[in-house]
Amino acid sequence: MKDWIDTYNERDWQTTTDGTIRYALLGLGWWTIDLALPAIQNSELGEVTTFVSSSGKKAERLADENGVNHGISYEEFHNGEAANAFDAVYIGTPNALHLEYAETAAELGKAILCEKPMEASVGRAEEMVEVCEDAAVPLMVAYRMQTDPAVRRAKELIEDGFIGEPVSVYGNNSQPLLEMNPDKDQWRLDPDLSGYGTSVMDLGIYSINTTRFLLDREPLAVQSQMDSYEEAFEDVPDERSGALLALEDGVKMVTTDSQNAHSDTQLKITGTDGQVDIRPAFHGKAKLHLSRNETAITVEHESFDAEDEMREEFDYFADRVLTDADIGPDGRHGLQDMRVIRAIHEAAESGDVVEL
Repeated sequence: MKDWIDTYNERDWQTTTDGTIRYALLGLGWWTIDLALPAIQNSELGEVTTFVSSSGKKAERLADENGVNHGISYEEFHNGEAANAFDAVYIGTPNALHLEYAETAAELGKAILCEKPMEASVGRAEEMVEVCEDAAVPLMVAYRMQTDPAVRRAKELIEDGFIGEPVSVYGNNSQPLLEMNPDKDQWRLDPDLSGYGTSVMDLGIYSINTTRFLLDREPLAVQSQMDSYEEAFEDVPDERSGALLALEDGVKMVTTDSQNAHSDTQLKITGTDGQVDIRPAFHGKAKLHLSRNETAITVEHESFDAEDEMREEFDYFADRVLTDADIGPDGRHGLQDMRVIRAIHEAAESGDVVEL
């Protein structure tokens, strides 16, 4: 067993240590200010030069408080103000607003790092991909798990045959959304802003995308059920969601998600010879629980939290932009997740198997 476990190669993707990407951050909520901003500030290849918000005054105030040079409104961003101050944009707005800012960034010739899910619908995600490809600007979807060392080590183990042939996957992602943010009018509960729903769009995408990354296998068909019980979730169909996905090569995946449950994250992949269980998986400090034959071992990386994952994500993006290299989780990769999410919702509504 020890032959399989050495140390994490934390930056197996890095190809340069030269240069800096200057970011404009769009959408100045807690995720952007508390996680994205310090992640970039602690990165090797990035710096934040511009804040963009619905209110120019808010952007200026937060820029002053955080030592950022420029604070502008969305309108000013669309008009090209401060465009010479940044090389790339990070879009951290509600899902349904991603496209319009990506369109302007593409017109300005700026590289784009867009939060997941990349938009509110498949159609709008397709538009984003086309806009960026037509403008020849890089587009990356912000899948921070793909740069987490634990996840990357799990991928290496699976590719090296540690679990044998993959057989099944179980993923769960749940959190008590209203304990985290008691506002019942928040955008994640508004389908006009969130998209198809709340739990699969916001949480289930982690299990789906990380599985695609780890196994290099795509979902082919899906069955699902979802329900909403609490009054705050009456406008979205998936307070609770469960889906069965058939992946390539006969791999079966079960994914469960809820925005109104005890906080829990797990991704367990079982093969013919062993098992990789990432637990916790998606809320920082991912741990690998590995089993093969009669031996089990836990590999910890306690210091690696969500901010560190985002630092790696930003540096990966900067590395690719600076070297003009291909981006792994590009727009077309993110578009496939949107199609899977749409299929899960369609299957729940129809009660039928939906093929992809």
